[in-house]
Amino acid sequence: MTSPALDKGLVRGLGLTAAIAVNVANIIGTGVFLKARVMTCNVGTPGIALTVWLVAGLLSLAGALTYAELLAMFPRAAGEYGIMRDAYGRPWGFIYGWTQFAIARSASAAALAVGFAIFLNALLKGALNKTFFTLPYLNVPFGRLQLVALAAVAVTVLINCAAVTFSGGVATFLTSIKVLLLIAVGLGALFFSGGDWSHLSQANVGGTCEGVAITTGGLAGFAAAMLGALWAYDGWNNITFLAGEVKNPERNLPLGLIISMFLVMGLYLLVNLGYYHVLTPTEVASVPASLSVAAEVVRRLLGAIALTLMAAAMMTSSFGALHASILATSRVPYAMARDRLFFKGLAKVSPRTHVPIRSLVVLGIWSSVLALSGSYDQLTDAAVFALTLFYAFVAGSVFIFRRRLPDTHRPYRTWGYPVVPVVYLAVTTWLLGRIVWDARPEMSATIGLLLEGHPVSALAESVKAPPLASLIFILLGLPVYLILSRQRGGVNEE
Repeated sequence: MTSPALDKGLVRGLGLTAAIAVNVANIIGTGVFLKARVMTCNVGTPGIALTVWLVAGLLSLAGALTYAELLAMFPRAAGEYGIMRDAYGRPWGFIYGWTQFAIARSASAAALAVGFAIFLNALLKGALNKTFFTLPYLNVPFGRLQLVALAAVAVTVLINCAAVTFSGGVATFLTSIKVLLLIAVGLGALFFSGGDWSHLSQANVGGTCEGVAITTGGLAGFAAAMLGALWAYDGWNNITFLAGEVKNPERNLPLGLIISMFLVMGLYLLVNLGYYHVLTPTEVASVPASLSVAAEVVRRLLGAIALTLMAAAMMTSSFGALHASILATSRVPYAMARDRLFFKGLAKVSPRTHVPIRSLVVLGIWSSVLALSGSYDQLTDAAVFALTLFYAFVAGSVFIFRRRLPDTHRPYRTWGYPVVPVVYLAVTTWLLGRIVWDARPEMSATIGLLLEGHPVSALAESVKAPPLASLIFILLGLPVYLILSRQRGGVNEE
């Protein structure tokens, strides 16, 4: 096991309230506003869509309950990374950390930055639509929207270079705004909209479903909708990366995980119930991709001014999630570098603010690159696949540690063990398999281009197949690991 010295230089400055705020800030981003339309197209009826929200929430809660035991045992910086390394070995620890940096968390941050730019564009009534040029090979436009996304990443990196107590305060403030916003939208839609409960028994018939690939219903539609809901819940484990900076971690880490999940589940079900109370499923499915269901619901309540209000509110929400994501994820390259599993320069901590500034800057640069490489939905799907894959590995380690360290003090034990972890692993395995199965056409096209000797075109095509894009980035970590191993004279040294 790694000594607590790994966290030397970091400060335990986050209490329970700040821990919950950071977690909720990262969970509530853009998904609850942007995914309802896509999910309605995927499954067709409000009842099934609400079921997806509930199942995805319970699945994330099962993961949180499992993680809570692990974090209470090992409250260290970049908690998940340390758990992977100690459970499966240093090579697997590297692959986990590499994946978080290369695709999972960086793509998540990129998607949040793109979402922020989309909402600002709505606030400015399309003023950011101007395109300067198209990026070669990727066929992706570069214009004002992309510049705003890059600026959002840069600002959040700058904020997070301050002391962690300041960053925690920012997260608490932004989280308060998000929670109040969701409560206002949900209660307003249910009690002041003049909506109709009969909408819940209707189905999407003839909705435009702009830009939605899977509208078939059945298992394929359910799996696609689960992907959207899991993106909205993603971040439930965010506080794990800051485990080395939380006060009284044996108590506050499990409580922070579990309380934040129950809070977000309640808010998401409230808001989505409100959506369907105001709009029919067909109306939800027909909301333009450039807008959000939440904005349309509030427009029915308040009139044209609602679009401005909702755009501003959702900008705040996405920026808050981006801030929390950058804050937490930057601790992964830092912890890896301290373990001599990544570039050693990233192990430096600011002597003034006690945060890993170099790690923050590198993460910000790479997230900015990904923000230019694809659309919002492509980025979220790639992130969710990679994240879910490693969530399963981390959750599975609870069985390893129960067997390997039976007498180790556990301040918290997973509720419902072993049923809860087994259910979590079974559902995530099914979901990952279903995602790969549904992406077969795009994966075949990518492999075909690669075999024909067109690697750049194949890479561009892989963006359309999130599982393949994720796996490519994961596999790219292998040569990096071997190179670093040779430079360090072997990666098995502590």
